[in-house]
Amino acid sequence: MMKKLILILVALTLAASFQLLSAGGIGGLESLRGSSELSHTRPADPLKKVPRDQYDIESNYVFQPPLIPHHIRNYELSLNANMCLACHGWKNAKEMGATKISVTHFTDRDGNVLADVSPRRYFCVQCHVPQNDARQLVGNTFKRVKSLQ
Repeated sequence: MMKKLILILVALTLAASFQLLSAGGIGGLESLRGSSELSHTRPADPLKKVPRDQYDIESNYVFQPPLIPHHIRNYELSLNANMCLACHGWKNAKEMGATKISVTHFTDRDGNVLADVSPRRYFCVQCHVPQNDARQLVGNTFKRVKSLQ
């Protein structure tokens, strides 16, 4: 009987708290968005421009994944297709004048060598990113690793 009473009291307390919060009964609480309505939107920022085909963008640190030196807008990269492999796969790389994907992309997490790209390396943009003309959001004093200079 005592357990039921405690459960009922807890339920009533939670219900009352929820009602106060949803009615704005506690002063000073608001969302991170402030009091703005969600219906007030602005147009999306224009897409950043990717410089035309750059060559060999230098690495800034050891084991940095190579950067993508071209745009990838409208490239299909899904469970069904990987447009990157059309040029960078071992079969077509030489003909397309593209860099072959690394042999490290053909091993699974247990070190087994696979006949095709490992599923954990299939989505290229997890690690590789194109460069664009965006301004720095935060200034920094980063310096490249001396061995790479």
